[in-house]
Amino acid sequence: MGALGAACDLESWSSFSWTEGLQLPDLGSLATLEIRTKNTTYEITIMDPRSGEVLVRGGRFFPVYTRVRLAGACLSGSFLKLLGIYVGFSMEFHTDDGPIVTTRVREIAVATPSSH
Repeated sequence: MGALGAACDLESWSSFSWTEGLQLPDLGSLATLEIRTKNTTYEITIMDPRSGEVLVRGGRFFPVYTRVRLAGACLSGSFLKLLGIYVGFSMEFHTDDGPIVTTRVREIAVATPSSH
């Protein structure tokens, strides 16, 4: 289970250390991420780190690169850490068809574009 456990209250959420993850605005445009969850590996390219606009591929919902907005990290429909991806938390994507919530993140790898 995640660092906050199954139930989450505002006090626990706001006092969490938030060390095992990242915030999209701290990364540049075109940074690429590989996010492994319980069920899937997602490839994410950041288009606009401030709005959360990304290209994502992986799993049954994104078999090809799809432009969506990464809303942030969440726990079973509780609070949302805007524009964040954190180990132990699910990712919430917003698509034209509505939100898609992944299984919990197990590993995050970051690769920035080369300057060639």
